[in-house]
Amino acid sequence: MTDRPVGSGRKEQGVVIEEGWPGYDLELFNYPEHYRGDIESVLIPHGVIMNRIECLARDILEEIGHDTLMVLCVLKGGYKFCADLVDFIKAQSHSTNRKLTTRVEFIRLKSYMNDRSTEDLHIVGPEDLSMLKGKNVLIVEAIVDTGKTMKALLQHVEMFQPKAVKVAGLLVKRVPNGPGTLPDYVGFVIPNRFVVGYALDYNEYFRDLNHICVISETGKLKYKV
Repeated sequence: MTDRPVGSGRKEQGVVIEEGWPGYDLELFNYPEHYRGDIESVLIPHGVIMNRIECLARDILEEIGHDTLMVLCVLKGGYKFCADLVDFIKAQSHSTNRKLTTRVEFIRLKSYMNDRSTEDLHIVGPEDLSMLKGKNVLIVEAIVDTGKTMKALLQHVEMFQPKAVKVAGLLVKRVPNGPGTLPDYVGFVIPNRFVVGYALDYNEYFRDLNHICVISETGKLKYKV
């Protein structure tokens, strides 16, 4: 991760969505009927997400897209972001005649109960990540808020002596006591609101939304465990 404060104003911090932005009216978009009343608004439309990921792929390819790139996808919320990001990296490497081999491994972090981040962090995945040794590693995470989960994962990955480790975060949430540093590649910096869709969930619901949306209080109550 890079030592840049959230909200530093630098270009590379990502697309900043300001506090108070209400999002787009739901009636402007198609979304599953069974979620009617469960989401407030569309915060980031799918097309905007894809365009931003394409830009991130370009930056990643320029900086660490050499020979072999080991991609570590953080499940479950990161699977769509990872799949689309790797597809864009491959497409751009082919168009520029770069010889790049990508390998994807998966790891799962669990730190949420309902809409609250908990102190308990569980890493689920392959215990032996020795294949990372001496390689350029890209950790792909859908959302970074407090930064605690990413810090723990970075410590875990460094044990396997990679050549370099970079982090791509689709979303960075502005939260109290949030991350002091940003991921190396940031899609969007968003307000402290609970968002779902594009594989981000609330107790395993809403992953099937194409857009990134703000969940409503009704939705939280409906799917609370």
